[in-house]
Amino acid sequence: MRFAISTDGDQVAAHFGRCESYTLVDIEDGKVTQQERIPNPGHQPGFLPGYLAERGVGCIVAGGMGPRAQGLFGQQGIQTIVGVSGGIQETVEALCRGELEGGESMCEH
Repeated sequence: MRFAISTDGDQVAAHFGRCESYTLVDIEDGKVTQQERIPNPGHQPGFLPGYLAERGVGCIVAGGMGPRAQGLFGQQGIQTIVGVSGGIQETVEALCRGELEGGESMCEH
């Protein structure tokens, strides 16, 4: 599965749409097969779900995301995990182990 992690520096960004970039990670059988960082093309309501779906993303990981955006991702068949914080590498390792847990969204929408 391809994951898109909202990224600021080396940390999971608090807001998926306003992050500086996305770390795209392909994970198969608990191992990373590909990882790259792409710049955020800009925050426009309704744009990012289609943009990331075109890149094969099946799940987005972020600190926060509003309910409307979560619904738009769902319409594209993309799962969302919000309430995640910490380093990108630790997040990728938790994804590989199948142990990443979300929580409350960190942004207020």
